[in-house]
Amino acid sequence: MTTTDSTTTSTGSPATAELRVDRLETVLTPTERPVPAGPWTASLVFAWRAILKIKHVPMQLFDVTMFPIMFTVLFTYLFGGAIAGSPREYIQDLLPGILVMTVAMITPYTGMGLNQDIQKGIFDRFRSMPIWGPAALVGALLGDALRYSLAAMITVALGIAIGFRPGGGAVGVLLAVGLLLVFSFSLSWIWTAVGLRMQTPESVMQVSMMILFPLTFASNVFVDPATMPGWVQAFVDVNPITHLTTAARSLAHGIPDTGAIAAVLVASVVLVAVFAPVTMRLYRSER
Repeated sequence: MTTTDSTTTSTGSPATAELRVDRLETVLTPTERPVPAGPWTASLVFAWRAILKIKHVPMQLFDVTMFPIMFTVLFTYLFGGAIAGSPREYIQDLLPGILVMTVAMITPYTGMGLNQDIQKGIFDRFRSMPIWGPAALVGALLGDALRYSLAAMITVALGIAIGFRPGGGAVGVLLAVGLLLVFSFSLSWIWTAVGLRMQTPESVMQVSMMILFPLTFASNVFVDPATMPGWVQAFVDVNPITHLTTAARSLAHGIPDTGAIAAVLVASVVLVAVFAPVTMRLYRSER
């Protein structure tokens, strides 16, 4: 009698015990597992995360909006008369170069954002999730492609407002921007690798600027390389920024330079082939 009372007291009434068992069976009843997210779906989710970060931190758009405006206006009106005789003549060649320079200079922000996520411990969570390994990295790069597109749109709109007239029309400009986005995507893999190795976001920016400044200024973005010393021309001729600028100019003005376009595409493939595996190896390794 004592045993029965104690059992009833500890477990409650038989009806309550039966109800609890029913609830437990409902929870444990095998159901169809959700379909795991594929590589493309997972990458798009992380791309949306990158876009939401821009939404909640509008200052991230400062470099995208102000750099194109400052570079275009300053170089057009400060050097246009001295180099081409008039700002209007100069901007016909300058604007595709400014477009290349602007987008190239903001690609390091991918590595900086990645480094910030690492410092906060967020990426440890991403690496533990049952998703396609590169999804977090590819998604961040795809999300940043929106920033590159916005920078390109602002540059082109401002250029047209102050006299840029592309011979290739809207189609030529879109093709030039598309080629630029392809190269920027591949270039960003370098900064993701740097972001995984550096200790702070500031270090990522310092390293990237040490590389990008020589590449952008020792090129044909601003002036004809024929006016440069021979040893500088030798560097300019193999500089991928030079080929990208030449290709963008040719597409924008409706006279495609197939050699320069092919060189940009080959360089993009090489960058991804080299730095994507390096980035993934660093991503999987313990920090």
